[in-house]
Amino acid sequence: MRVNRQGLIIWFQHMKNLRQIKRHGHLIYASKRLKYAVLYVDQDDIDEITFKLEKFSFITRVEQSLKPFVETEFENKQPDEAKVYDYNMGI
Repeated sequence: MRVNRQGLIIWFQHMKNLRQIKRHGHLIYASKRLKYAVLYVDQDDIDEITFKLEKFSFITRVEQSLKPFVETEFENKQPDEAKVYDYNMGI
């Protein structure tokens, strides 16, 4: 069974509090310079986890990733016949 997951971008003030952020999901990346972390959580629990994280005093902002909602299926474009011919020249 595959669980739908969604990313959270968490902006924080100190790196030492990263352990508390890890407890709420799967930590993918944390930037020391820009002070943000990318955390993946189940889509069903995203609202309550966002609410819990925003209550911490060291977290400045929590943003939800829009990646699951972006359409990734594109229209098929017919390849240009001249380019197809050029690639087959050496074969």
